[in-house]
Order: sequence, then structure tokens, then C-alpha cells
Amino acid sequence: MASPRYLTKSRFKLAAECPTKLFYTGKEDVYRNTKQEDSFLAMLADGGYQVGELAKCLFPNGIEVDAIGHDAALARTNELLQQDKVIIFEAAIAFEDLFVRIDVLVKDGNQFELIEVKAKSYNSTNPEIVGARGDLLSGMRAYLEDVAFQAHVLRSALPTAQVKTYLMMPDKSVKVNVDGLNQLFKIERAGKRSKVITSPKAKDAQFNHDILAKVCVDDYVAMVMSGGVLYMDLKDKLPTLARQWSEAYRLDQKIQPLPGKHCANCEFQSKPGDGMLSGFHECWMDKFGFSEADFAQGTVLDIWNYRGKSKLINDGRVRLRSVREDDIKPHGDGLTLSVSERQWMQINGIPAKEDKGGFWIAESHMQKEMDSWTYPYHFIDFETSTVAIPFYAGMHPYEPIAFQFSHHVMQQDGSVAHADEFLMTAPDAFPNFVFVRALREALSKDEGTIFMWSAHENTILTRIARQLQETANPPDDASDLIGFIESVTKGGKRAMYDLFKLSKDAYFHVDTRGSNSIKKVLPAVLTSSAWLKQHYSQPVYGGKGAMTSRNYQDFVWWQQGQDGKPLEPYALLANYGADLLGEPLQAMEDPDDLVIAEGGAAATAYARLQFEDMKPETRDKINAALLRYCELDTLAMVMIVQGWRDFTR
Repeated sequence: MASPRYLTKSRFKLAAECPTKLFYTGKEDVYRNTKQEDSFLAMLADGGYQVGELAKCLFPNGIEVDAIGHDAALARTNELLQQDKVIIFEAAIAFEDLFVRIDVLVKDGNQFELIEVKAKSYNSTNPEIVGARGDLLSGMRAYLEDVAFQAHVLRSALPTAQVKTYLMMPDKSVKVNVDGLNQLFKIERAGKRSKVITSPKAKDAQFNHDILAKVCVDDYVAMVMSGGVLYMDLKDKLPTLARQWSEAYRLDQKIQPLPGKHCANCEFQSKPGDGMLSGFHECWMDKFGFSEADFAQGTVLDIWNYRGKSKLINDGRVRLRSVREDDIKPHGDGLTLSVSERQWMQINGIPAKEDKGGFWIAESHMQKEMDSWTYPYHFIDFETSTVAIPFYAGMHPYEPIAFQFSHHVMQQDGSVAHADEFLMTAPDAFPNFVFVRALREALSKDEGTIFMWSAHENTILTRIARQLQETANPPDDASDLIGFIESVTKGGKRAMYDLFKLSKDAYFHVDTRGSNSIKKVLPAVLTSSAWLKQHYSQPVYGGKGAMTSRNYQDFVWWQQGQDGKPLEPYALLANYGADLLGEPLQAMEDPDDLVIAEGGAAATAYARLQFEDMKPETRDKINAALLRYCELDTLAMVMIVQGWRDFTR
């Protein structure tokens, strides 16, 4: 007998993003789903499962429903509910075609507490749930609609029950009072099925329970029930939507698409040659009569940082070529590239007289900025993580962990050295203060300009300075470390220079689609610069010449692809990406899957090293991969600056 096609809370959440997705979900052999992650990596990504296990420690008498399958889980839950008082973990509740697993269900007679545990950060001293207009804030709405859906199913299944609803979340205003709390929850991996293994010590850990805030959300659930569930740009009553969506899912009927700006984030998109169907393409073909050629020529979804996409889609003007100048209203100062000018250039192309061969550059502004820099140049990049469960006593949930940096130096004669690197990934080590000490040592040899790509490094250093000020046991050199941080962060005498901002103001390449991500800018610059092609198509990096490396030897970074353009440098490290994430190489074909340039895979790899039991040789391979990727991040900045210099000579 086929399993029932229930509308679960995860499918309810999916439908709230776009009801048409219900038709595509669960058909991974037909429709590509870019969010269908290995459950192990999902655990590492948000820490939700470990927070859930920590929450169970607050209910020592709780009983887990670990039965597999809907019927078995429902039967076990009903058996437990025969008791007058009981605490159930993962209680299974069904009503008609609706099915939920409740994280924590507390029964006392006819009184029930429905507790949904989330890894969402919360601040009890400044709870931000409702906005100035009295509506639920977007950052909280999905969580509250989730709880409302569960409450609807529970009240429908047990109509006489008195139900109170709660969210339980890590409280950023609370400091944990014990060391090593995060290490009590390890992750065990077995193929695609993984689970958190809770140490026996967790039951005896005397941690302060208010590290997890238990927030009554009855009033907010009532707002959802009275005001409706927000899906796309529409609202309707929760019971109505639950009935409509569950029926469509049960019958496997596609709900007619209502395209909008949300389509930009659709996970049901195939890639050329993967043999899978694309739900996104089907929707737009059905609604707008699109052909593959239309997709290739671009849609309004491609416009970088544009807030008017919904209006254009509602007007039926969805092809990029249908966007008019008065939709964008490009304007600027004539010296740099404004957001609107960048958008219009993406749509209308680079003006012929300003086209340098597929790219535009504000030469005078670029040269002025470069003239303000001081040799030797220092290029730095950090890899960081934010963990829900604090490592050490005195730390808050979601404090940043800076576990790695890379540092390249460029001299006035053009020579480049990978001068320094730092990596600390041991599970029992808090790296932040050692990290800053090593960074200070690396950067304090001269007064050369320090470069970063975006404000991330500035933000991390500022937060570490706060940690140094607030820690109960500061290191002896805390004041010196704080002084160093203040000198290189915003407002300091040697404040880091943001190359991202320079790219945004002074550089545009058609291949970047308006983006200023270093992962997009690097291959674009490599494509355009004859100097970079000549230089990096030779094995000059990591050799005995003018470009020393700590992790590469005689490496060729400019390698020509089948289209004549250089292969993306991050794609050249696919083997190492497989080591980072523990995935087979064929899953790493697209460097976008790794999001290495934004640190996503590095943070996931760090979490693996913290919470997964692994062999020493596996740990060594991950550390080696981290070193190679982080070195490329700072080398990327070197290459981009070299390319820009080539363009402005």
C-alpha cells in the first residue's frame, strides 16, 4: 500500500513560498531540487538538530517517538497520550490529510503545550516579532506560521484540548555558564541518514536553562489565524489553504503558477545536460509562453538588486529586453557607477564608446583610488562560523568564530607572496584571540594598505574586540589586541580598504550579470585581461619565482575551457570541495554548489571538524582543502587588482 500523501509542516512551509512547488517536491528523480541536501550537511548548516537535542535536556522525563513511518508514529503517539501526564518528543499528530511531528508536546490532563524548537536566534531583551505597523516581521513570520499550522492540526485532531503554543530558541542575550556545551552533541553519519548522538554527560550538565528562551506565541498564532497566511504576495485563511494545498498534494495536481520575484529563488531548476526537468522553466513556459531561447536571453529576475521586479512581472513584461529606461531611471554622478546605472547597463548593454571589450571601467576613479594605496599591499580573507550552542562559558549563542585567515602580500616591484595563513579547527579550541594575535603579527611589519572584499572582516574583528572586553578571563595582551583591531577597522588610522565597494563603483563586466561577488568578478577579469592570461597560463604560482605559495606548486590558474574562456579558478579545486563537504566529486561539478567564495562550504567543513567523529586522515584532508580554498580567496584579490591595473595603464 502506498504511503499517505500528507501535507506535513515542511510541505506547508514550501507551499507558503509557492503552492506550485508541491507538485515538484518529492520527485527528485524527475525534477532537479537544488535544496535537496544531504541531511548531514543540513544539520551542520543551521545547527537546528543540535539545538533540538539541547532542548530535550530541559525535559528529562520526555519520551521520544522514534517509530519510522506515519502509521507506526501515530500509533505510538496515541499510546503515550493515554497517560494523564506525559512529555513527548516528535509527537505524531494527523487530521484528514494533514500530518505534523511536534518537537515537544507536554500533556497535563487536557492542557497541552506545543513547543517548536528552532535554531533561529532570539534576544529576550529586545524581542523583534512585530513591526512598527503591527504586522509580523518577515524574519519571524515563517516560524509563527509553522507553529500555527501545527496548532491547527493538533486542535483539529483533539478538539477539546486546551493548547498553548511556544517557540524555543537560543537567546543571544544570555551567556552560557559552562565550557564545552556544544561538544556534548556529536553528529553520526551513515550514508544519507544522520543523527545527533547526545553524550551521557548532557543529562548531568549544569548549564543555565535560559540559554534557550521559551517564548509564548499564542498572540502571534492568533494573528496568523485571524489575518491569514502570507504566501507570495497573497493572504488567505490557514484552514482554507491547508485544505486546498493538502488536496492538491494528495491528488498530485499542479496548482497553477503565479510567477513573481520569488521565482528567482526557486530550487526546482535544472542545469544544461543534467537530464532533469526544471519546475521553474515549466511554470514560465506555461504562464508566459517562454522558450529556451527566452531564458537564455534573460528575464527581469536577472536584474541585479532591483526592487521593481514584481511590478514588471505583474505587467507581463518579464523578458529582459522588455524593460524600459524609465523603469530603471538610471542616474549617477558621472564619475562612478550607481546602482541604477549598473542595472541599466546590464539590461541595455555597455555604451559602445565606453565598451572596453565586454567591460566598463571608471578609469579616473580607479586610478585615483589606486594612487591612495601604500605598498606593500596586504590582502586578507577570513573564514568564520556562527554556532548556535556556545563553545565556552561566558559566550552567547551565535557568537562568531574566526578559525582561518589567508594573507597575500604584493610588493611595489610586482612580486607576490602568500605570506601567512592561520587555521585552528580542533574541537576543543576557541580560536578567536589566537587568530587576532596571529593576524596582528602578520600585518604589523609595515604600514601598507590592507585590503578586504566586503565588510565581513571588519564586522568579525569588531565583534572579537567586544569578546575581549566582555570575557571573564581576558588574555594578558587583551588591550594590545583591542588596540590593533581598532587601528585596522572602520575609523582606524589603517582601516581596511574594501575592494568590493571599488568594484561596485568602478567596474562592470557583462559576464557578472551585475554582481560584485568575488566569485563572479574574478573569472570576468581573467577573461578580459591579456596580462593575466599571459602570466597565469604559465606555472608561475608556487614556483621559485616571484609568486610564492604555501599550498600550491607550479600551479596554472589560467586554463582555457571549451568556450575559449578561462575555467573558473574555484572549479579547478573541485576535488578539494569534495573533501570539504564529504560529498562525491560528481556532486561538486558546479562551483556554485560550494559557495566557497562566500565561505559557506568552509563554515560547513569547520562544523564537520567540530561535531563529526572522523578518522585523522579525513581531518587532515579537510584542513588541507580549507587552506587551499582560503589561499585562493586572497589570491583572487591579487589577480583582480593586477587585472584592474592592466586596464588602467
